[in-house]
Amino acid sequence: MAKVGVLLSGCGFKDGAEIHESVLTLLALDEAGAEIVCMAPDVPQARVVNFLTGEETGETRNVLVESARIARGEIRDVKDVKAAELDALIIPGGYGAVTNLCDFGAKGADATVHNEVQRLIQEVAGERKPIGAICIAPALIAAAIKGVTLTIGNDAGTAGTLEKMGACHEKQPVEGITVDETNRVVTTPAYMLGPGPKDINKGIRKLVDRVLSMIPVKV
Repeated sequence: MAKVGVLLSGCGFKDGAEIHESVLTLLALDEAGAEIVCMAPDVPQARVVNFLTGEETGETRNVLVESARIARGEIRDVKDVKAAELDALIIPGGYGAVTNLCDFGAKGADATVHNEVQRLIQEVAGERKPIGAICIAPALIAAAIKGVTLTIGNDAGTAGTLEKMGACHEKQPVEGITVDETNRVVTTPAYMLGPGPKDINKGIRKLVDRVLSMIPVKV
């Protein structure tokens, strides 16, 4: 049974992990028979948003605590997760991926990655284990792994910023995936394009299937 880490960044697309993308990822992994390890950093959120108004509230929330909502409480602090115990890593999108896991949302091409998130991504990449990134989460990968080929869909502005970071961007439709065989990274646009769950599910399913297919068969 493959053991796949799912790195969350809160709960809700405006300030954390995108819930549809996260749940569809978990569903696809579960249906494939994978063992899932949910994780998130134990840090304050960069911001908290009122989803009715779209305005920041000024509240303080914790990324790990909020991510536990999606994981139904079965979640670990990312600092306690090592690449050696995983076969792959998948990161759903949502604004939290670029504000809580890294600061791409604020700093763009000058983004830096949360220390423990950077450590885990580089460990997984160093062990040649596949990584999947969904929606805007490929920006996190571009900040953590130099020279990666990826997609966030077709947004020229975001693609241009990623290329300034040394990434190679490929345009893809919502159901498409980009596979970087060299770096063993798979990406899909999801809600960077939308428009709804059935549409993004096509790309997420392809991503999960491809990530799982890249895991060596255990004998």
